[in-house]
Amino acid sequence: MSFTVAITGRPNVGKSTFFNRMLEERKAIVDDVSGVTRDRQYGIAEWAGKTFNVIDTGGFVAGSDDVFEKEIRKQVMIAVEEASAVIFMVDVSTGITDLDESMSRILRKSSKPVFLVVNKVDNHDRLLEASEFYSLGFENIFFVSSISGSGTGEILDAITALMKPDDEASAGDAGLPKFAIIGQPNVGKSSLLNALIGTERTIVSDIAGTTRDTIHTHYNLYNKEFVLIDTAGIRKKAKVHEDLEFYSVIRAIKALDEADVCMLMLDAGKGITAQDLAIFAMAAKKGKGIVVLVNKWDLIEEKKTNTAKDYEATLKKKFAPFSDVPIIFISVNEKQRIFKSIEAALEVYENRQRRIPTSQLNEILLKAVEAYHPPVVRGNLIKIKYITQLPTHTPTFAFFCNYPDDVKTPYKNYLENQIREKFKFSGVPIRLFFRKK
Repeated sequence: MSFTVAITGRPNVGKSTFFNRMLEERKAIVDDVSGVTRDRQYGIAEWAGKTFNVIDTGGFVAGSDDVFEKEIRKQVMIAVEEASAVIFMVDVSTGITDLDESMSRILRKSSKPVFLVVNKVDNHDRLLEASEFYSLGFENIFFVSSISGSGTGEILDAITALMKPDDEASAGDAGLPKFAIIGQPNVGKSSLLNALIGTERTIVSDIAGTTRDTIHTHYNLYNKEFVLIDTAGIRKKAKVHEDLEFYSVIRAIKALDEADVCMLMLDAGKGITAQDLAIFAMAAKKGKGIVVLVNKWDLIEEKKTNTAKDYEATLKKKFAPFSDVPIIFISVNEKQRIFKSIEAALEVYENRQRRIPTSQLNEILLKAVEAYHPPVVRGNLIKIKYITQLPTHTPTFAFFCNYPDDVKTPYKNYLENQIREKFKFSGVPIRLFFRKK
């Protein structure tokens, strides 16, 4: 199940600091100026052996109070509708504001779990002051200090207590490869689905954001059987002014969680954006297979002999260090190479399932280690004695050696490249662990 928590609240209450605390990394820019977080931040949090998605909805900078409140309200509505649970953050140092009151009225009507988090409670006096927030009418209330981290463990316990085992896979689709079609609005995701299955299953238009919820399509043609997950559905025209980027991010993350292979679609004319790279990185972190589809290639004018090759090289440079991914240049409208994209996805799915016998691994990789020894660290000669593949969904390899903590990133990259060169893992993230022998 894709469990997603959205952090909401008016600007400058400490949402980004709390987001960084949950992810245990400084990913969001933090400043005392309200509205610093203009772009949506999203990542993966881990707690008590469970992982879930976290989205920082950010603040919004606008000219007038009316527009300001309208945009805040919009983000709250999106978070309530799309997320599994909502964190409503307020600031004890300013007390309850009109915006807090307005947001609380919206959130109290929601059927989703809402956690009221009172931030900046870093001493006894502020704890007493925080009691006024009980008047907002929420059952789950927590007092935290995002900067110091106090109180964050309790809310993480409450969030993970809501999570259930994955029970969304339907019996009919169990065991079949699942491919998620993701990408920016209006790059041709729904058109690709329709072209593949030969029916107008989803509504296609030039309005960005026509697609809404994820749709699962069971494909069983030409001796190929799999499930296509398209972030697709129907949105009325009256709603196309909603925050499309926020919608697309949450839907892409949900599709990623369900998929075995992620088919990332790009517009050939626009290239790859920061959001595409962020979703690519998240797919890799989640251990999903990846195929990149460059759509609307037929619209690129003045093609030269090496145009596709140069374009591919540019993309792979941006994907580095994980650049071993298939890149297919397609045109959905002209039906160019769309079935090749499915063949690539099936190949990546097989690569992700690949298991290398331990004897074969040791025979080949120990020769690679012999050819290029690990660098000496603090006078210690590192000796890798034994390698085995672990029984995980993502190809994971354990290297047993005498000084596992001294193996540095460049040598780990060398070993990963050797695995990719000797065995077939194109499009699949590889994880390496070093253990004491």
